[in-house]
Amino acid sequence: MAIQKILICDDSQTDLMNLKNALQATNCLLITASSGEEAVKKAKLEQPDVIFLDIVMPGMDGYAACRTLRDDPETKHIPVIFVSSKHQKADRVWAQMQGAKDLISKPYESQDITERLGSL
Repeated sequence: MAIQKILICDDSQTDLMNLKNALQATNCLLITASSGEEAVKKAKLEQPDVIFLDIVMPGMDGYAACRTLRDDPETKHIPVIFVSSKHQKADRVWAQMQGAKDLISKPYESQDITERLGSL
């Protein structure tokens, strides 16, 4: 799968910028969102090839956003990778139950992010 468009969602501007920096070298179009609701809207509109999604956000959290994306025929094909400070085994299992392909724990190295793209 050739990845050309990536949606990044995090309510922290610092974490959003860190993800953008980690993905800059991919030369993909990077789209950002700062809430679960915004991520769902942009996923429908932009049809990204992959979504990097924070879990802990006010309003619609990442789990709810992932379920919404998974249950919508327009977005269910888009792989979701959580990027979160939640990193217990139970968090990883719950993330997969919501439809996510993977969970990357914060803090991470840039190569952790780019390696996940290569595994899709």
